Parts: sequence; structure tokens; C-alpha cells
Amino acid sequence: MSGESSPQVFTDVSADPFVRGLLHRPANPNGRGLVLTHGAGSNCQAPLLIALAETFADAGFIVLRCDLPYRQDRPYGPPGPGEAKRDRDGLKNALMALKNAATGRVFLGGLSYGGRQSSMLCAELPGEGPEEAPEEAPALAAGLLLLSYPLHPPRKPDQLRTQHLFNLLTPTLFVQGTRDPFGSIAEVQQALKLIPAKTALLPVEGAGHDLGFKRKSKRQGLPEAVFSEFKNFFQP
Repeated sequence: MSGESSPQVFTDVSADPFVRGLLHRPANPNGRGLVLTHGAGSNCQAPLLIALAETFADAGFIVLRCDLPYRQDRPYGPPGPGEAKRDRDGLKNALMALKNAATGRVFLGGLSYGGRQSSMLCAELPGEGPEEAPEEAPALAAGLLLLSYPLHPPRKPDQLRTQHLFNLLTPTLFVQGTRDPFGSIAEVQQALKLIPAKTALLPVEGAGHDLGFKRKSKRQGLPEAVFSEFKNFFQP
């Protein structure tokens, strides 16, 4: 099944919290996998996540678009202040589930809140750094794809969400709009200096927090540009 085909409903109720999402199986798999998750006010049906999943699947990745646990509990509304830890547990379960289907490296990506929780999860647990011996480092994610990282609330640049970045040892690619009120390009560049792992930043000119992907408008060429940058950054 290529990225343009209907993805399969994926549910794993054996985990706590369980995993729920949509699975894209490529026609010509390369063995690699990607977990994608959504922002605070959305779900795994976000237009940008669909477009990215199709692009990566067309390139051979098996892709799981998953709903975070708080979204599994209710269809609308943002996560509560006490739900972040459970959401990270859900992301870890999604990674483990996808590794049962992928034969190669598995990556983790998230939009806004989902990206922040993905980075916090990887900062809490070791990843698959090339310098780490397999028997010493539990495999989590080979790399991070952070879309529209919410560096701070809009108009509150002093409330930075960077405390965990000092412990982030996972190679990370940021994709940020030049008009994102949650973090300017200059602010993200400063945040990247806090991360001890390899990093890169793909600016999206003129885009806001949605990166130009709304229900009725989709920024042409963005999924392909993200995949091209991803491939160049994470190639062996």
C-alpha cells in the first residue's frame, strides 16, 4: 500500500496507555519507520500530518499517525496540565509498536505540542546515537522531526520551554515558520545551541504556526521539502 492509498486503522490495546492511529504501509518499504503526532488542538487527521505521512510512505517509510492519550479520551479541547506524562507514555508505546513492523531505524515526529512531548520523551530516555553501544543504550528513536516547536506561548517570550533541551541527545530536525508566534527563527536558533546532539533548522518563509497547512489551504511543496531536508540530515 503506497502513501496515496487509504491507511489502515491501527490500535494496540495491550499497552497502557494504548496506541490508536492510522498506519501507512509503503509499496516499496525501506525498513525505516516514522511516528507522527499532532498539536494540542488537533488529532492525527491534521492535514500536514497526512501530507507528510503520504510523502514519507511514498519514499518507503512505514508511518504511524497516532492520537495522543488525551485525544483518545475526548474528541475536542487541549490537553490538561496533568496529562503530559501520560501523553509521553503513549508516544513511547507508539514507538515500540511501530518497531514491531519496521526492520530499520524508527524516527519520532510531532507538530507543536506533540513535538514538544516527543522531545521531552527523548530527553528523558536515551536514543539510538551512533556512538552508543547497542547493549548499553535502550533504543528509543533514531531522530526527531519537530514541526512548529512551541518555544514559548505567543507574546510571552520569557516563558521558554527549553529546560529539557540540555538533556536532548537525539539528533533533531526543526521545521519552523518565519511568522510563528510561538518562536521566531532567531529564538529557535538560540534554543538549538542548548542541545548537545546534532541539530538542523528548516525555516518556512512566510508561514505561521500551521506552516501553511489549514483545512482549505495547503502550502505546495512543503512535505517534499521537509522530506528532502530529513533525508539529508539523517542519512547514514
